[in-house]
Amino acid sequence: MEALFKYIQQFGRLTKEDEQVLQSVTTETTIAKGDYFVEAGRICARLGFVEDGIFRSCYYNKMGEDFTRYFVYEGRFIGDMNGFIDRIPATEYIEAVTDARILTISRDDFALLEEKIENWSTLFARLNASVLENKMKAASNMLVQDGQTRYLHFLDHYPGLANRIPQSMLASYLGVTPSSLSRIRRNIG
Repeated sequence: MEALFKYIQQFGRLTKEDEQVLQSVTTETTIAKGDYFVEAGRICARLGFVEDGIFRSCYYNKMGEDFTRYFVYEGRFIGDMNGFIDRIPATEYIEAVTDARILTISRDDFALLEEKIENWSTLFARLNASVLENKMKAASNMLVQDGQTRYLHFLDHYPGLANRIPQSMLASYLGVTPSSLSRIRRNIG
């Protein structure tokens, strides 16, 4: 719970009473490796804060091939923010890459936070803006860098994560084949 408070406090102040309200509406949930937290075509009914584990946001093409858009790990929120707020179906999946433990907040409890915590809406808007900005920067880098540079950037920005996720998912995220990723790793090591 402390990690959740610390993360949120980056975007605004929480009083001890605010922390108690937040704690009262969160539910600890476990998600098995390979299960989805969000499914494309369904409305996201809860947000999660990752206490332990890794998730990936992905989509599938018409041939059933999967493409990884980004990874989410400990100390970060997961969920389809826009779909959650606007009650529209998700366009991507959020899959557990490892067994995971998260704190969840339902839509009704989120509304309660808006009601009970004075600056919750502003605080969460700042948090959401920061997440979107980071996603846009990462997407921009992916467009202009070669595979090796993307891999080095990934290692720099996500220390230790490369050893915790399957090579095929990392290759998908980097936009290279698994064999190309193996070559990149050999060339660097």
